Amino acid sequence: MSRVRRGFKARRRRNKILKFAKGFHFDRRTKFRHAAQTVERALFNVYKGRRLLKRDMRKLWIIRINAAARANGLSYSKFINLLKVKGIELNRKALAEIAFHDPAGFAQIAKAVQ
Repeated sequence: MSRVRRGFKARRRRNKILKFAKGFHFDRRTKFRHAAQTVERALFNVYKGRRLLKRDMRKLWIIRINAAARANGLSYSKFINLLKVKGIELNRKALAEIAFHDPAGFAQIAKAVQ
């Protein structure tokens, strides 16, 4: 069996990693071994960050709804419970947008559930 020359495929694989490493500092940008380790860690953190973003946005929505609900004489938990009892199906993202951009509209919703 003849020897396999690995020029093309190996170079393409290395260049793919080095392309990801664009913008890194020092050896992390130019040397394949350092770049591969850093890119692997970076891709893991990007994956983790996409999960954390969803969590953080939900926290922000809840904080905004709670602040607006307390301004209208309700706590967050009572407000959400009254929404469910009355059958008003607005998600937290929409409620937070209304609370942040249209306090008068949120006050009408709060009045409707009381």
